[in-house]
Amino acid sequence: MAATSSFSLSKVGGSRMGMGLAALAVAGWLGAGLGVASAQPRPASPPAAASGAKGESPPDLDAERLFGAIVKITVQAVPDARSSASLGKEREGTGIVISDDGLILTIGYLIVEADDVNIVDSKGRTFGARVVGYDHATGFGLLRTIAPLAVKPVPFGESARIVERDPVMIASSGDDSVAFAYVVSKRPFSGNWEYALDQALYTSPPMMNWSGAALFDRDGKLVGVGSLIVREANEDEPRIPGNVFVPIDLLKPILADLEKTGKRAGPARPWLGVAADEVSGRLVVTRVSSDGPADKAGIKPGDIILGVGSDTVRTQPDFYRRVWARGAAGSSIPLKVLQGVDLKEVPVQSIDRVEYFKARTTY
Repeated sequence: MAATSSFSLSKVGGSRMGMGLAALAVAGWLGAGLGVASAQPRPASPPAAASGAKGESPPDLDAERLFGAIVKITVQAVPDARSSASLGKEREGTGIVISDDGLILTIGYLIVEADDVNIVDSKGRTFGARVVGYDHATGFGLLRTIAPLAVKPVPFGESARIVERDPVMIASSGDDSVAFAYVVSKRPFSGNWEYALDQALYTSPPMMNWSGAALFDRDGKLVGVGSLIVREANEDEPRIPGNVFVPIDLLKPILADLEKTGKRAGPARPWLGVAADEVSGRLVVTRVSSDGPADKAGIKPGDIILGVGSDTVRTQPDFYRRVWARGAAGSSIPLKVLQGVDLKEVPVQSIDRVEYFKARTTY
């Protein structure tokens, strides 16, 4: 079953835990030798250092180096940013250094309509930064500092190899800079901002500073980037809260293009500017982006989306798949909409989502 969500963003930031304490925490976790074969945890509980697997050597990992690659991102949005209503004018979150030349990976919503971007490294130094790329389909964003960062990058892991009940470590630039958790689910995710993943990583217990947080496997390799917090991270009862992470494997095939051109190769998906939530088996419009395609077409909050063309839709994933199958951005999307008691056929002229955002003012 796919998880669905409306968007909310909590400010991330604050003072960092001392690097030495963080390193000790990691060393204790890794030194315990936690392994999938030996560990049978309760998913809502953090890994216990006493439950190690006999005969298993801890990975050769430099914890100080790992945490040196975790940076704080502060963003000031452009004046009158269209995303400010949902994301705020000032944003904070976590970035992860992923290349020797200082490329920084984060969750993309932090840098949407960014005007001024700064990076604070593990030593407390502040660097100006610029946006390199953003991919709405996955949610990833890339930055690079204007002055070089003398930081060793973190290695990529393989998120496809992560399984439920795997112990993981979450690192952020916030007050709770290190947290230990379990993967409690791997399943699809969809959000009402026209966003869907075929598979996401769900962890618990939740970390409060999730935006852009790094998800590491027990080899100290990056397997995901923090996106949001959810009330129901698992599928079984009792339901427990947790975080959603975008799997790192989704970045690998688009990284080169994202770094070179700022976007993935190929045509962009059509975007309508409509937020619809699943309510009692119906897709109810809860928000329409002002002056966006749906707004111009006359779609209003409270409308019920019944179909795309001749195809009936009842869930967010169904809706998105039908819209995206209609062609690239710029395609006319025929929506079947119930407005009050009136059934209407409403053509919506889609656009590339990035066209909707305002350009930065500082250079």
